[in-house]
Amino acid sequence: MVDWDGVIIVDHGSRRKESNLMLNEFVTMFRDKTGYLIVEPAHMELAEPSITNAFNSCVQQGANRVIVSPFFLFPGRHWHQDIPSLTAEAAKEHPGVSYVITAPLGLHGLLVDVVNDRIKHCLKHVAGDEAECAVCAGTGKCRVYQLGEA
Repeated sequence: MVDWDGVIIVDHGSRRKESNLMLNEFVTMFRDKTGYLIVEPAHMELAEPSITNAFNSCVQQGANRVIVSPFFLFPGRHWHQDIPSLTAEAAKEHPGVSYVITAPLGLHGLLVDVVNDRIKHCLKHVAGDEAECAVCAGTGKCRVYQLGEA
């Protein structure tokens, strides 16, 4: 039997549709860059798809192991309690399918580069040298403002 991994990228979930759609964009980027064939988004609460729906989708696509990757910075109640509980509940419907819950992003050195890159881009935008970042582009909701005088 061939082992097939399915990956669920799970965030908190939001009442804002635009925020939830960004997870879909990230999942596409992740799938394209990593080569995982089965990658599904999930929101822990407030929006669909749920962890259960994403787990079911992974299994329907042929996964016999599901890797749940919390798209959270630090471990908190959601990582310690909620995500394991919701994942275990979803797995009950699929005997023979194993799962792993990875650590949140945490204190990873590459996050320093990501934060620094975002700061540099936003400062260039404030100076008029760059367009809006991918988070704000086309939304008319850029929240980068130069407040006060230096």
